[in-house]
Amino acid sequence: MAVATPKLRLYTNHGCPWAHRAHIALSELNVPFEEEIIDLSKPRTAEYLKVNPRGLVPSLKVDDQIITESAVVSAFLADRFPSHLVPASNDANGPLERARIAFFVDTFMSKVNSNLFPLIMAKSEEERNTLAQKLVDAAVKEVEPLLADASPFFGGSDKLTLAEVLTGSFVIRLWSWPKYELLPKSLIDELSTKAPNFSRWAEAVAKHPSVSGIFDAEGTAARTKQRLASLK
Repeated sequence: MAVATPKLRLYTNHGCPWAHRAHIALSELNVPFEEEIIDLSKPRTAEYLKVNPRGLVPSLKVDDQIITESAVVSAFLADRFPSHLVPASNDANGPLERARIAFFVDTFMSKVNSNLFPLIMAKSEEERNTLAQKLVDAAVKEVEPLLADASPFFGGSDKLTLAEVLTGSFVIRLWSWPKYELLPKSLIDELSTKAPNFSRWAEAVAKHPSVSGIFDAEGTAARTKQRLASLK
């Protein structure tokens, strides 16, 4: 007997890179869902705080159950709707591939992406150059070897995997923000020269419809500049 598809309602904000993760997963899985946009510029409503007391997005309502935190939501979706994103844990190679994906995501987020937002907040050209070099060095040392078999996506896959679901919303910002002068324009060229595996992978990720689908590059850049100005 077939298991009924659960009713999904995603509480989200299209400008939030964490909520963006759930959108990438849902796009790849091609499952129907309802969407409720949460205005992150205002205090959360009492109604939403009942959904998620932390007030964060995304939150996913699955029938009458609530799941929160972007990585948890994305992993749940990948497990609930088996697909190319990740092998089942009981597949012969499932545990190993899941471990490789988890390590890759942790490496990208802690070694490369951790430099992204400090970089856009740099207060001087010297600090900006130092942080940009730190990001490039981290990509070369930490991530480049993990993408040696990318084709063009993680682990030799020709389709997105859970690795791209969990990193894609940050990759597309890294790849688009130099155009809007939030990041040094030389950054992409330097990555292309020094970390070609990373560069090819990142470009493929940023162009993928499941990643770019809800992403408003110009609007996101403008809102980011506004937030930076308010902090000065």
